[in-house]
Amino acid sequence: MPADQAPPAGSGGRQVTVMTGLSLLLPITLSTMAIVLLAPILPQIMQNFSAVPGYEYWVPMILTIPALCVALFSPIAGMMGDYFGRRRLLLASFVVYGIVGIAPVFLHDLTAILISRVGVGLAEALIMVLSTTMIGDYYHGAARDKWLAGQTAFASMSALVFFNVGGQLGSHGWRTPFWVYSSALLMMALVMAFTRDPKASDHGKAEAPRNASWAQFPWRRIAVIMAITLYGSVFFYTVQIQAASGLHVLGITDPARAGFLTSIASVGVPLGTFIYSRIGRWPVQRLLVLEFALLAVGFLMMGKAAAPGGFLIGCFCNQLGAGMLLPTLLVWAMSLLPFDIRGRGAGLWQAAFAMGQFLSPVVVTFAAQRTGGLLSAFVVMSGGAMIGLLVVLLVAGRIGRIEQPIKMNGMAHG
Repeated sequence: MPADQAPPAGSGGRQVTVMTGLSLLLPITLSTMAIVLLAPILPQIMQNFSAVPGYEYWVPMILTIPALCVALFSPIAGMMGDYFGRRRLLLASFVVYGIVGIAPVFLHDLTAILISRVGVGLAEALIMVLSTTMIGDYYHGAARDKWLAGQTAFASMSALVFFNVGGQLGSHGWRTPFWVYSSALLMMALVMAFTRDPKASDHGKAEAPRNASWAQFPWRRIAVIMAITLYGSVFFYTVQIQAASGLHVLGITDPARAGFLTSIASVGVPLGTFIYSRIGRWPVQRLLVLEFALLAVGFLMMGKAAAPGGFLIGCFCNQLGAGMLLPTLLVWAMSLLPFDIRGRGAGLWQAAFAMGQFLSPVVVTFAAQRTGGLLSAFVVMSGGAMIGLLVVLLVAGRIGRIEQPIKMNGMAHG
């Protein structure tokens, strides 16, 4: 077995197999499910609760509250993983996610539904952070980069599925898509069957009592990565959240058709991930320049489109850049983190990414209200992506220094 896939300690010599990696990749689809599955039925939910004061603001939060909870809770989830161990918490989180995820099927009060979505967000934070951290624990070097990049491919492919599943199930009532949340229990069974909890001894360290000290945490370097991640994730989620609304402006009003067309354009994400797998060893600053350029061009085409065809081409270009951006940021962060602080580092990274997901519709709505509509807002987003590109060019030297592995106790993490 290659050294970069050595079996974890405490597994009784159990080898890391493809199923180990797949069982840790599948949970990433739950973050996509939380928002993409429900996007096609949002108009139905709005209509159902139209008698509730302020429903125009409260109902969309059914989609976005989980992302806010992930952003706020992920650092704590990372601390819990470093202190208590990753696997047991991950298994328990699947159970909670499945229960609170399907709760809106039986709930009739909007407040109660929103509370259940808070539960989804808390469980999702643990699942996202711990599964990502365990990939970093199990794999090293090129193998780790491959499996982390695979998270983007899984998330994007699941988006293709959920856009269509949400639209089709929504034709049977807006509550029906929530049953899909029970798939978390299947993921729990896979993690239970194909993983064991990694330990510090897997990484050449003596066993010691777990602690949650932040004394040696590389705040300055991680903060730069978090800032770029937060900024980039606003753009990453814009098409997934707003594409159906953009198509509606251009005359596509059927939710099932809008979901299908959006899923076709979203093929750009797995294609972008594939391209990343071929050029991922480029310097980070070069990758970021290319990715922000693709995002900017895509947004501009979307904003200037006069027909659905041109709009979808812009979406595809945008999603190509998004599919490269996510693995670039994730691999960059995880490659710097030693075992001792990996959970906390992954938690902070996930918090930044989720905060961008939460802010994305807020930013787009703000821009749309002040520029004359959604399509004009996409032009503004194009300008924002170009600003990101220019900033990356200006701070290229600092980014290059951050790429060097973090040292803990005098030893560099490889």
